[in-house]
Amino acid sequence: MAGLNPTAPVPREITLHAASRRLDVEFDDGARFSLPCEYLRVFSPSAEVRGHGGGPMQTVPGKREVAIVAVEPVGHYAVKLVFDDGHASGLYGWDTLYELGRDQAANWNDYLSRLAAAGLSRDTQ
Repeated sequence: MAGLNPTAPVPREITLHAASRRLDVEFDDGARFSLPCEYLRVFSPSAEVRGHGGGPMQTVPGKREVAIVAVEPVGHYAVKLVFDDGHASGLYGWDTLYELGRDQAANWNDYLSRLAAAGLSRDTQ
């Protein structure tokens, strides 16, 4: 399960900024990431987005204005993010949050390319 690597960095602080729709995460190794809600939604670790049974990752359109309405701790290894579009099935383990922060630029460029290739938009579904 993601987040159970004993050598992985652990968040010291997780702060939701509702107005700017960003989640700031500071890890115990000093890394800090400011992650847009849209980015976290379209890269959700849920089966709906990541694919069921190892299927291909889904390209989720129309989430430019999505917001996080709750950040719920799950044990000492993850948080559940509840989005205002009703999505709440992904558990963001510490490894996942760290990787999303570390790889944000490359992930985002890949997402924008997949949207364009599929003729989809960040604004409409």
